Amino acid sequence: MQAQNRVKTLTIKGGKKVEETVTKQAKATLKYSRISARKVKIVIDLIRGKDVDEALAIIKFTPKAASEIVEKLLKSAIANAENNHDMRRESLYISEIYANQGPTLKRIRPAAKGSAVRIRKRTSHITIVLKERE
Repeated sequence: MQAQNRVKTLTIKGGKKVEETVTKQAKATLKYSRISARKVKIVIDLIRGKDVDEALAIIKFTPKAASEIVEKLLKSAIANAENNHDMRRESLYISEIYANQGPTLKRIRPAAKGSAVRIRKRTSHITIVLKERE
């Protein structure tokens, strides 16, 4: 079954009717991932706008720590699209992908002369949005 775009009709105060097309999209989000958003952005910039199969191939051969995390999240988004939204895998592409900074875990490491150094363990929130090509 092919996913169809819905036309949504809104009525505004003055009696005007406005039609708006709402395209189907599938989304997957990973929150509190224990890798900095800066490291993830290197990987996600490689696959933005690509077809999902091409994106998976690119991620598979990218030697970065974030590529494993992004690959798992992309597979989850594909499964969401197929099972929840009746979208076809062959026509899926990555319309949006972004990594935002999450909360930072602050730790302390002992240093010389009785002082201490703060260690910042950064986290990130990664989101992938898939749409179908017409």
